[in-house]
Amino acid sequence: MPRGVQDYPRVYDDTPEDDPPKKQDTHVYIMSWMQRDVADATKLLIQNAVSEQLNPRNFPGLETFYVADLGCSVGPNTFIAVQNIIDAVKLKYQSSNDKIPEFQVLFNDHTQNDFNTLFKSLPLNREYYASGVPGSFHSNLFPRASLHFVHTSYSLQWLSCVPKEVITKNKGRIYHFGAPEEVTKAYARQHATDFANFLQARAHEIVPGGLMVIVLPSRPNGVSHSRVSFNILNGIFSSTFVDLAKKGMIDEEKVDTFNLPIYPTSPQELEATIKQNGCFSIEKIESLPKITTADVPHVVSLGTRAITEGLIKEHFGEEILDGLFEHFTNKLVESLKDVESGLAVNLFLLLKRKDEDNTTV
Repeated sequence: MPRGVQDYPRVYDDTPEDDPPKKQDTHVYIMSWMQRDVADATKLLIQNAVSEQLNPRNFPGLETFYVADLGCSVGPNTFIAVQNIIDAVKLKYQSSNDKIPEFQVLFNDHTQNDFNTLFKSLPLNREYYASGVPGSFHSNLFPRASLHFVHTSYSLQWLSCVPKEVITKNKGRIYHFGAPEEVTKAYARQHATDFANFLQARAHEIVPGGLMVIVLPSRPNGVSHSRVSFNILNGIFSSTFVDLAKKGMIDEEKVDTFNLPIYPTSPQELEATIKQNGCFSIEKIESLPKITTADVPHVVSLGTRAITEGLIKEHFGEEILDGLFEHFTNKLVESLKDVESGLAVNLFLLLKRKDEDNTTV
C-alpha cells in the first residue's frame, strides 16, 4: 500500500543561507526555500490569530503551554513555525499582564522520520523543551485536552492511502487529473475520511479554547479539478511516466499500479467536514500569497522531486529518477503556461476548539 505524507514528510535544508547547497541536495534546498516563504507568509497571520483568539483566562494557573507541530520532518522549517507561535503567545500573555508559561513543543511525524537529525538541528537558543512523538496524525497521539496550539503545514493534502478503487480504474495515469469521475470521487471520499479522522483526534487532544492552524494547497470553490494549476502540474507529471513507458524506459504495468496519494480539497469540502465534526469553530480561512519561485520550470521540477522522490524510488527504483525528472523539466518548458493559466489557492485555516458542550469559547 502506498504511504502517505508522514512517510515522506516536509523536506529541509541545513545549509546556511550564505552557503550554496551541494549539487545533489539542490532539489531539497529549493523546496525548503519555497516552504520558508510560506512560513514567512503565515507569521503575521499566526500573530493575529493568537492576539485575537487566544485567551489566557481560559487556562487559569497554566504552568506549561503545549505546542504540537504535525508532519515536522527534520527541520528547520518546523523550528521557524514553532518560534512564530511561541513569540505570538508570549506577546499575548505580556499584553494581558499574565505570567508567561514555559513551553513544551511536541514534534510529530511518522515512525520512519529521522528524529535523530531533527534533535541534532534543534536551535541552541530555543525557548522551549522539545520532544518527538512518532505516529500517524490520523489517529490520537496525545492525552486528552493536553494541547494548547496545533500547527501543520503542507501535510493534509496527502492521503493516508490510495483508494482501492483507484488502483484498478486509473490505468495510464498516476493521478486523478483527466481520470474518470469515479476515480476523482474516490480521492475525494478518502480525503474526507482522513480529514474527519484527523479532526476527531485533535478534538480529543486540544483544550477548550485552544487553537489549530492548518496550511495546505487547495482548490477554489466551484472550480473543476481540470482548471486547478496543482492538478494540471500533476497531469503533466503523470504524462511523463507514460512517455517513459512508451519508450520502454520503465515498465508500463508499474505505471498502471502507481498513484500519487494527493488530493487538493476545496474550502467548501473542508468546512463541511469541520461542521460535521462539530468540535471546532472556523475563525479564519484566508488565501496566502503566491510563491513566485513556482513559475520557473526547473524550480517546479526540483520541488516536485523533493516531494515525490521517496514514493517513486520505492515503486520504480532509484535508477529512473534522473531521466524521469529531466524529461519532466523539458515538458514543463513546453507546458508551464498551462500550469500558470490554472487557478491556485494556498489556504491558511484557523480553528478554535469549542468547550465540552461544543459551545464556542
